[in-house]
Amino acid sequence: MPGFRDIIGHESTKDHLKTAIASGHVSHAYLLTGDKGMGKKTLALAFAKALQCENLQEKLSEGSLPPSKIDSCGECRSCRQEETNNQPDIITWRYKKEASISVDDVRDLVSDIQIKPYASRYKVYILPDVQKMTREAQNALLKTLEEPPEYAVLILLTTSRDAMIETILSRCIVLPLRPVKDGQVRKYLMERHGIPDFQAEVGAAFAQGNIGRAKDLATSPDFQTMLERTIQILTHIREWKVADILLLIRDLNAKKDEIYDVLDLFTIWYRDVLYFKATSDADGIIFREHVVQVREAAQKSSYDGVQTIIDAIRTAKTRLHANVSFDLTMELLLLTMKEN
Repeated sequence: MPGFRDIIGHESTKDHLKTAIASGHVSHAYLLTGDKGMGKKTLALAFAKALQCENLQEKLSEGSLPPSKIDSCGECRSCRQEETNNQPDIITWRYKKEASISVDDVRDLVSDIQIKPYASRYKVYILPDVQKMTREAQNALLKTLEEPPEYAVLILLTTSRDAMIETILSRCIVLPLRPVKDGQVRKYLMERHGIPDFQAEVGAAFAQGNIGRAKDLATSPDFQTMLERTIQILTHIREWKVADILLLIRDLNAKKDEIYDVLDLFTIWYRDVLYFKATSDADGIIFREHVVQVREAAQKSSYDGVQTIIDAIRTAKTRLHANVSFDLTMELLLLTMKEN
């Protein structure tokens, strides 16, 4: 499992957690919020691993350390146990059902918390997907958050802060995860996963700061197929007849689960067109491998035309979320793209 040093971005969150360890002021409860793939569990595990690191705790007992020096060693018994998911005092809690977290789940957790750590200073619980907790389950957790055993540290992970009741929020240190900068995501994809420059550029822009999503997309053959098909649409839409567009809509409908990703790629493309039209700077666009086609689109479209298309993509997303007819929504969008 990674330490803080291996985590890309999230500097303020890492700094907060490292400062808590360095100062000895570790809270009994943290709530990490952010979209799926943002790195909540990775951060929680890095924090837990550092809390339990025997070499780090020994250094702290000998004198203070600056937060910059706080991280797990990766070599002590605790760290080696965590590397193989066998550290008995770092527990990722599992629930009975995937759909929701019930009062019974919380009662089992509360009962387990009463058992003292086996070998470590802390007993750390990582609770994924707490947005699935029923209101009753959240209320059942409150007493433990109010009066936890001194050794317990609970790290709650959620994709939605709004799903948590106010009394839960008030008893946790809430740490929202911010999007990672595109440059950091791109560098991560290229250096750690060997993703070519162009794919890394598109993956970073497409993921919008979500490094987990960027990795999944950039390394997925399905994404590459979708990317190539989307570029075909973008570079040929002007010359296609209405009959061709209707056939295309049928194809898109067959892969309806991908449509929001396709629309995001449309948006990135037309932002490139708008940027190139204004600057003629090929280095500043995402689709650099297709600069000739971007240049042609910039020459053929007016500023108002490109903005009309970008607005139409946004409208299409809204309509699809509202369950407006897929075929009608896509027909209106594709005709707008063809005509502008």
